[in-house]
Amino acid sequence: MELFDVEECKKANDEALKKSSVKRISELEKLIEKYQASYYNGEAEISDAEFDKLWDELKSLDSANPILHKVGADSGNFQKSPHVMPMGSQEKAATPEEFLDWAKKHDYSEYLVEYKLDGASLELQYSDGIFLRAVTRGDGTVGDVITANAKKMQGVVQELKEKFTGGIRGEVIMTHQVHEKFFSDKANCRNAANGLMKRKDGEGSENLTLITYDVWASEGKQPFNDEEGKLDFLQRNGFNVVPLKICKSTQEVIDYRSSVMELRKNLDYDIDGLVVKERAVDHEDALRDRPDRQIAFKFSLEEAVSIVRNIEWNETGATYTPVAVFDPVDLNGTTVKRASLVNPNLIRALNVKIGSHVVVVKRGEIIPKIVSVLPEQENLPSVKIPEKCACCGTSLIDEGTRLFCPNKNCEKRILHQLLKWINVIDIRDLGETLITSLFETKKVRSISDLYSLTASDLVPYFLNSESMEKEKKSLGAEKVFASIQSRRKIPLAKFIAGFDIEGIGETVVETLIAGGFNTLQKIFDAKEEEIAGVYRFAETLAHTLVEGIQENREEMQSLVSSGTISVIEGAAQGKLAGKSFCFTGELVSMKRQDAQNLVKQNGGAVKSSVVKGLSFLVTNDTSSGSSKNKKAMELGIPVIDEKEFLALIKD
Repeated sequence: MELFDVEECKKANDEALKKSSVKRISELEKLIEKYQASYYNGEAEISDAEFDKLWDELKSLDSANPILHKVGADSGNFQKSPHVMPMGSQEKAATPEEFLDWAKKHDYSEYLVEYKLDGASLELQYSDGIFLRAVTRGDGTVGDVITANAKKMQGVVQELKEKFTGGIRGEVIMTHQVHEKFFSDKANCRNAANGLMKRKDGEGSENLTLITYDVWASEGKQPFNDEEGKLDFLQRNGFNVVPLKICKSTQEVIDYRSSVMELRKNLDYDIDGLVVKERAVDHEDALRDRPDRQIAFKFSLEEAVSIVRNIEWNETGATYTPVAVFDPVDLNGTTVKRASLVNPNLIRALNVKIGSHVVVVKRGEIIPKIVSVLPEQENLPSVKIPEKCACCGTSLIDEGTRLFCPNKNCEKRILHQLLKWINVIDIRDLGETLITSLFETKKVRSISDLYSLTASDLVPYFLNSESMEKEKKSLGAEKVFASIQSRRKIPLAKFIAGFDIEGIGETVVETLIAGGFNTLQKIFDAKEEEIAGVYRFAETLAHTLVEGIQENREEMQSLVSSGTISVIEGAAQGKLAGKSFCFTGELVSMKRQDAQNLVKQNGGAVKSSVVKGLSFLVTNDTSSGSSKNKKAMELGIPVIDEKEFLALIKD
């Protein structure tokens, strides 16, 4: 395909993306309005986390959309009244990273942190300390008057100790005990509370409790000096208030959030995050539809706190990788009880011990991982790091970033290298069972041995002795032999990656080649500091590569000098040279692996995820709302289908 054809394809795809985006925005507007209506009128249809995903998607596609700057509205069943203080929505962060991004613009000397209650907002209005009316959140400016119902609630003070005219804001909640005893037919406490507080007959409101957190005087001097003073005023006048934690740094806020994530299961009521604000009261900011100087630091379905019960060590080739085994937790709809700890350095950095309370995350398509450890309990046993290879008994080397067996002749290492070679070089007919049998019978003990096999050598692994006497030949043996022989001409990236050097896959070697190390000899001669200077390399990976090359250099040279293997050197060439592809979803005309091989055969690169610089995302569902499609749209990466992909390769 000519260059202008590719550009036409991209142009057409951009137009399709635009149409898809407009369509998705419209869908999101309708969904958000629908779920807001159900939320504010008694029966939320989806969870907060699910609603937040819709909200975040709309924000990423159309940050100025009017839907994002208004809240829902109550029903028309009650008299209406304006609020004393605005009741808009807060900015929110769902991860520590998002919180830190917000905090970069809001560098406070201290952060006042309160529970974010998962209930229904209510404003109590007073005149000279006498309770006048209760107004629901409504549209953020005007709400339903439910005074009669509010008077029955626990925590609603009818007459204050101090003369005060203005509004007091809180959250109507239902305790877990009340929910379990009287309203277990409701999906959750919040739904039950929302429905009860808006009953015309007021029945059941006595089972609700108000917890307060904000106050504003509409007349006279404010009865507080700062945000902490608000809670003091509320407590002095008999109100229930949210707990307050004063943190001196953003990290302390993050650590506090982690500890609350663990203890919230023991609270009497539901919370779905924390509210983080500065000490000073900024009324001007509070008047905005989405105040900027405070943020809801929410909990996420993709995070949980658990307890480490054991550390297992996965043995893959030469490397020993620690895996934490912890109490099962639900993350993003799946039950998780294991997470890689990567290497000994991470264990030490996090100070993970047996019995540690840890924060486990699983965001998007990322596998579960432990990101932090809560303050340590006393006398927890340390993690024991293996000292000897379980296979050959050699003392393991602990480099911090890697724990491995240095014995090149360790049988476990040799077998793993053979399996890696077969997978990278794509010798499809030579499966794991067969290569293991060849290894155990000492027929194949190195990569070189693979290429010295004859069809006759392979027959005993397909036929028993009786069959061999009759048939002499085996179609299976012939097929495997032919498959091996067809893999003698190998690109440089595959050749290096096939030797099973820790962390050195085909994509890594392609990066090295693009950095100028485009021949086997240049890679042989490269020094660590030279490789460390290549884009995406660093000292650790450079050290591992140079060490691995030196360990395997003799066999590499032997394979090439003997003519057993012909290495294709230089930068990738072909119709797709310089382009990269990521595949998602099912393909029709071929398997995904075949499509990926087709890309590489034509000089292109394959990526496992959507990243900046990707040329194309290939999917047969180009309008889907999948995470990869959304990421591609955010980064302006063309999304093409299978037919368009194949057109790029045609002459």
